[in-house]
Amino acid sequence: MEVYAGFLEYADHHVGRVLDALTDLGLLENTLVFYIIGDNGASAEGTLHGSFNEMINFNGMAALETPQFLMDRVDQLGSRSSYNHYAVGLAHAMDTPYQWAKQVASHWGGTRNGMIVHWPDGIACKGEIRHQFHHVIDIAPTILEAAGLPAPVTVDGVQQMPIEGVSMLYSFNDAGAEERHETQYFEMFGNRGIYHKGFTAVTKHRTPWLISGAAPVRFDDDHWELYDTSKDWSQADDLSKQMPEKLHELQRLWLIEAARRNVLPLDDRGVERFLPEISGRPQLVHGTTQVLFDGMEVTSYALLDVKNRSHAITSNVVIPAAGAGGVIFAEGTQFGGYALYAHEGRLKYAYNFVGLEMFTVEAPDALTAGEHQVRMEFAYDGGGLGKGGTATLFVDGAEVKKGRVEHTHPVVFSADATAMVGNKKGSPIHPDLALTGNRFAGQVQWVQVDLMLSDADHFVTDEERFRVAMAIQ
Repeated sequence: MEVYAGFLEYADHHVGRVLDALTDLGLLENTLVFYIIGDNGASAEGTLHGSFNEMINFNGMAALETPQFLMDRVDQLGSRSSYNHYAVGLAHAMDTPYQWAKQVASHWGGTRNGMIVHWPDGIACKGEIRHQFHHVIDIAPTILEAAGLPAPVTVDGVQQMPIEGVSMLYSFNDAGAEERHETQYFEMFGNRGIYHKGFTAVTKHRTPWLISGAAPVRFDDDHWELYDTSKDWSQADDLSKQMPEKLHELQRLWLIEAARRNVLPLDDRGVERFLPEISGRPQLVHGTTQVLFDGMEVTSYALLDVKNRSHAITSNVVIPAAGAGGVIFAEGTQFGGYALYAHEGRLKYAYNFVGLEMFTVEAPDALTAGEHQVRMEFAYDGGGLGKGGTATLFVDGAEVKKGRVEHTHPVVFSADATAMVGNKKGSPIHPDLALTGNRFAGQVQWVQVDLMLSDADHFVTDEERFRVAMAIQ
């Protein structure tokens, strides 16, 4: 929590620098500023104990982070070696007096945030509070109205969906103005709620820190609560038994809004929703082969998913006379990921398992100067998610080294890192790599990712690569 508080102070300081710059330019008085403190309620994803590396929990392995595990690393919290998260109790404390936390979209603890609006030339009132209900989708309509601009019908020839928010400009100079955003639904992982003219009907379906392994609850068994938030703004007095007809009215309204906004059918799966092949979620990249080129940097969602399956990574490289060094292809961070690279002249493959274990396969001999094709084949053990496998290195089609990777990531390598060709910037996957200076010393002509180990000669010819490129045009 101290780390989080320190970062909030850091962020606030730099927001202040932006405002100071506007003041120096003489623009602050006529600049409309929205300062929203948070994007949801405080997060309870840090589990009951807290987390040193949040990717451990996101991969369904929270049990690894015992209290002793955390105490052994307490002095590293807030450093580059941690991806830490405060515990559930602190999330509840920060969301007080509201119930619940982030992901629980039903209750205000999961959704409600303070917001400051500053616009001296447009708001005559100073230091006042507004109580009209509004939602984050109202920010864009407010800016458009303040600027005197219509909502765009098309952008770059693409027809736009209608903006569903309501401008809050009417309330800026009239504290008693009648509320205009009368109805708003909420839903996340089956947690559901609706606001309508001062009342909220809500139901908590899933618990946010139980990412995997929790017994599912039938939607029909969820308990709905009713609050008169015009008087009971903290949702403390459940009126569902006293006002059953009002509750049923709002439940029906939630279904209407959910149908209109494509929320149905409800999907309350956890880890499975992150896996397109299980969830049925659309994928940006299809097929079993993908070709990338030097300098490309793509998100995981624009890359073939190599988790939980056999795969190969092949690259044509040119080695300089000074010797091989640097990254050929890498995905992830020091908190989980993999890299195919050269170090001290030799080809290496490293698999970083959630920052806890490192599996490395290294060729015995240095790559000679000139053009070579290097390849890593990963033969997945199978039998479920997150299993191990055997990684084999090839140079010009010849096997040079084989090694075991005992555990793999079942769900995600990182929440924000990218995959890179010919370089690796930022958080290092292996101690051989650094924050900077990982550019491949020679030339990476191309990288091909394959989800099938069908090359009998372990070599990708120019004809094969051309056929792949033409097939996905």
